[in-house]
Amino acid sequence: MAHFAKLDSNNIVIKIHKVDNDVILKADNTESESKGKQFLNSLHGTATWKQTSYNNNFRKNFARVGYTYDSTRDAFISPKPYSSWVLNESTCRWEAPVPHPDNNQMCEWDEDNEQWINCTTPPSV
Repeated sequence: MAHFAKLDSNNIVIKIHKVDNDVILKADNTESESKGKQFLNSLHGTATWKQTSYNNNFRKNFARVGYTYDSTRDAFISPKPYSSWVLNESTCRWEAPVPHPDNNQMCEWDEDNEQWINCTTPPSV
């Protein structure tokens, strides 16, 4: 199953569509993004489509509604969660200015003080 993100005029993802692999496979059994786009345009009218990888094999992150497609980075990027966070250029994911405590705890980000707070250990299953 292939997944395609429908983009608005600002390259914001507005919808995700699934397309059967047999629709996008070329004669040599490799995927063709253009075949997927043509198929979706035939069903939904002309739009801007970008294939996205559920396994993050390309375009860095799986597209979700509200993400932005960055054509320079050829990546889907989530909305910036806090003004202090910075984009990791290699993963195209937002990172806090202070690393998350590496102790399997769930924490909240305190933007005013730029620190992790209310860290708790999740219950055992």
